[in-house]
Amino acid sequence: MSDLARPFVVVGVVVAVMWAAEIVDLVPGTPFDGWGIRPRALRGLLGIVLAPFLHDGFRHLLANTVPFLVMGGVIASGGIQRFVRVAVIVGLISGLGTWIVAARDSVHLGASGLVFGFLTYLLARGVFARNVLWLVGGVVVLLIYGGILWGLLPQPGISWSGHAFGAMGGVVAAAVLHRRRAGPDGSA
Repeated sequence: MSDLARPFVVVGVVVAVMWAAEIVDLVPGTPFDGWGIRPRALRGLLGIVLAPFLHDGFRHLLANTVPFLVMGGVIASGGIQRFVRVAVIVGLISGLGTWIVAARDSVHLGASGLVFGFLTYLLARGVFARNVLWLVGGVVVLLIYGGILWGLLPQPGISWSGHAFGAMGGVVAAAVLHRRRAGPDGSA
């Protein structure tokens, strides 16, 4: 496999695991969806890791698949390590935020927290890195996927908290990974 293809294959494998989990979840008695984020329940902490791979049906999964592949692929093209770092930072902030603030008797599933985080990461990284090309790329991503930002508003049956904390996680990931450090002489 070429070095150029490897990052896209990694993102594709992550999506394939999501699809495999949803297919297995069709088997009667398979309680995968119960392993999502359960706010303020000890068992719900495991959902922070598992929820991005679990979805409430194929419609939900399909809605996350294309933006995850596109934006994840863009991030991974900068290196597999970068993709993993962004995904971990966004996933932890999205998951923990949801676990802390969402309604107690709810279960939160899906990769949309990551999708929102990927969007805001791609928007914010150009600002933190002071990179004009990345700023332009962020604007292009916003024009294509900016409509998903409506998902930040509370809506019945949709984990707005996962979306909001995912979006925050994307900005944090951009700051952590691309903030210019001051040199020994104090210059950035």
